[in-house]
Amino acid sequence: MKRPVLPEPCPEWLASLDEAALHQALLDRVEAAWQLCRHYHPELPRPKVWCDLRGKCAGQAHYGRGGLRFNRVLYRENRQAFLTEVVPHEMAHWLVRHLSDGHRARPHGREWRTVMERLFGLEPRVTHRFDVERASPTPYRYHCGCQEHFFTSRRHSLARNGRRYRCLSCAQTLVYQPFVEHGKVTTNV
Repeated sequence: MKRPVLPEPCPEWLASLDEAALHQALLDRVEAAWQLCRHYHPELPRPKVWCDLRGKCAGQAHYGRGGLRFNRVLYRENRQAFLTEVVPHEMAHWLVRHLSDGHRARPHGREWRTVMERLFGLEPRVTHRFDVERASPTPYRYHCGCQEHFFTSRRHSLARNGRRYRCLSCAQTLVYQPFVEHGKVTTNV
């Protein structure tokens, strides 16, 4: 594996950035990755950039909207890895999709892996290893006969309005269990 082609951002510099400067650093990194891709595909359109992705996903190439989406929470908490790995990952999707047969390529198939390795000099990892607790909180605890389950606000609301959920292991109906903090019950309802 060759060294990454895009320069490593300075960790101290990244740590010092406020929200506006951090957003600009992301835009600059996308621009650098796009310029690199244009050496091999000069007609590649410049992607728009949004930081509106939520949940566990760090990034997404969104062809219908014409750009790349990023998770602001995961970026803020994983600045170095985000700029080094996530931006090239999504730009590789963007490039592959715009090749002549790109619409037929599998999302993390041979073409994408080749771009990651040969163009960006990175190991073609399909998933990130970020802590997603704050980006995708699941604060509502349910239980069954064998384990605890944690629900998002949306799923909890559906359960409170009558939807039944069953454990895939023991098949029991899941029951809401409020959190207990220092002797007092916190309901999270």
